[in-house]
Amino acid sequence: MTRPTPYQRVSSRVRALPRLLERAPRAVLVVAGLAVTVLGVLLVTRPLSSLAVLGVYIGVSAVISGVGDLVGRTPEDGRRSLVTGVLWVVAGVVVLVWFRQSLTVLGPAVAVLLLVTGVSRLLDLLRGVTPDRAVAALFGLSEIAFAAAALLWPDATLVVVALLFGMRSVVLGVSLLWRASGARSARGPEDGVEPPVRPGRSTSSRTPARTVTRWVAAVLLLLVAGGTLGVSHAFRQGVPVLDGFYDAPPTVPAEPGRLLRSEPYDGDLPAGLVAYRILYTTTADDGVPGLASAVLAVPSDPPEQPVPLVAWAHGTVGIARACAPSLGRNAVSTQGMPSMDALARNGWAMVATDYIGQGTEGSFPYLVGQGEGRSVLDSVRAAHELDVDGLRLADQTVIWGHSQGGHAALWAGQLVPEYAPELDVVGTAALSPASDPVALAVSVTGHPGVPGASLGISFVAAAYARTYPDITLDDAVNPSARPFVDEAAARCTSEPGTLVTALTGVAISRDPILRRDPTTGVLGRRLSENVPLGPWPAPVLVAHGQSDEVIDPAIQDNYVAMLCERGVPVAFRPYAGRTHMSVLEPDSPLTAELERWTLDRLAGRAQESTCPPSGDG
Repeated sequence: MTRPTPYQRVSSRVRALPRLLERAPRAVLVVAGLAVTVLGVLLVTRPLSSLAVLGVYIGVSAVISGVGDLVGRTPEDGRRSLVTGVLWVVAGVVVLVWFRQSLTVLGPAVAVLLLVTGVSRLLDLLRGVTPDRAVAALFGLSEIAFAAAALLWPDATLVVVALLFGMRSVVLGVSLLWRASGARSARGPEDGVEPPVRPGRSTSSRTPARTVTRWVAAVLLLLVAGGTLGVSHAFRQGVPVLDGFYDAPPTVPAEPGRLLRSEPYDGDLPAGLVAYRILYTTTADDGVPGLASAVLAVPSDPPEQPVPLVAWAHGTVGIARACAPSLGRNAVSTQGMPSMDALARNGWAMVATDYIGQGTEGSFPYLVGQGEGRSVLDSVRAAHELDVDGLRLADQTVIWGHSQGGHAALWAGQLVPEYAPELDVVGTAALSPASDPVALAVSVTGHPGVPGASLGISFVAAAYARTYPDITLDDAVNPSARPFVDEAAARCTSEPGTLVTALTGVAISRDPILRRDPTTGVLGRRLSENVPLGPWPAPVLVAHGQSDEVIDPAIQDNYVAMLCERGVPVAFRPYAGRTHMSVLEPDSPLTAELERWTLDRLAGRAQESTCPPSGDG
């Protein structure tokens, strides 16, 4: 005798819908089979929709199961069947309501169910070791391993659950059609899966071949589960770890741009540079004082004359606190940063901000212009307070930024007169910038296959919800997408686990993450507020690869045209054949041109605008 496990008992309850078709007429089976098969195929390609349907399926099944208990009660059943029936009806209604709100706890719920089932299989060995219980114990170990993986990767778990439900629906639909053809008995397993063993049912009828098959399946599943858990552990090893450098000191000046702390930085620097990690005061988007960190790289052999400063604004690395580039070794590096060899060659220094909210506490201003720009400008102020023997920083500053950092650079440049009028910013170079957040939102939601589209949408939704009181994730994000947004917001692009997030994003790319068109409502208004339109007191360069796969080149073309129409002089440099990142590589023509452009700005030479003369269209 084999007792049903908790999973088997629950499973029989939440799969009540197929049992309704057990004695259905052939015509009903054909219609239901076709409908469920088509639905299953669609659900396989749309995991978020699959999860929504799964919620309805489980809820309705639970209600039907409970109603069945109540309708089928006999006087001998007592109160237990009454309570059980009512509880299952209530549980079904709760699931139907809950699934419309959020799926955040579905991943942990799956993990708990797997854990309970796995432990129950192992505990069954206490009743005596038999071949059936031994193989069940192997399945139990697999379930425990998968439970641990589900807790570590709830977003990926939901995708797997959704895909399995879609495929299970296809199997159910095909089995219904098979039954309708008369090829199967009306009382066969209606969903293609062996029903759970019930108390009193003998297992002695299993053939030797079937027993061997179960052992092989159990061993293989345990190996897969162990491998999954091992990979999960390896991915977790790459998560950045914060240290005490980023903690606020006991006393923090209210004035922005004040240097609070510094220490040597031992990252992988370009030749001829030494660097320091710095902590400084800044201002959040809402005007509240905050802290930010940065890396200041200076010539290892400072020249006698003052050293010009380049302020670097980094691109997308995530929005979590542990994503600060200064935590790693590439905050100022030849990897993903242009013209780095030009720093020591020309005797320039570079300050590379992490922005507020990375490293330090606070809301990270992802595509939030005020917060980004202030972090950049205050890093320049703080850099001038660092005392390095033999080094004098010049008043002249040039701002460079790439991708998200291009957006930050544009905002920093236009905020100078209002926020930091004492700084002498002589030029702003925005490289492959996220120049128009509205157009970018339209692009990624309209073309979900764009690399990183789901990550970008998740970052914007989470960052804007943290920054603006009139935006909440519940209002902005579809309930079925909420777990994916939460997980993306907690990971950094540099850690191995982001691969899971990216693959999950590809899997859900056919489903909308946002509830509504991002150009409308409060989110649309806030995105519009963060389009940098100038004016800039110093020359502006916009450079872009014409093969950019992340930011559509048409966005840059339209943005520059918009600036020209507003009378803002700008130099626009498109580079044929260059992608979002390859435009920064040493062999890119941008490398030499950015150095020349910076030398011209420091020399006070005028910049020639690429805008057509007024009246020429």
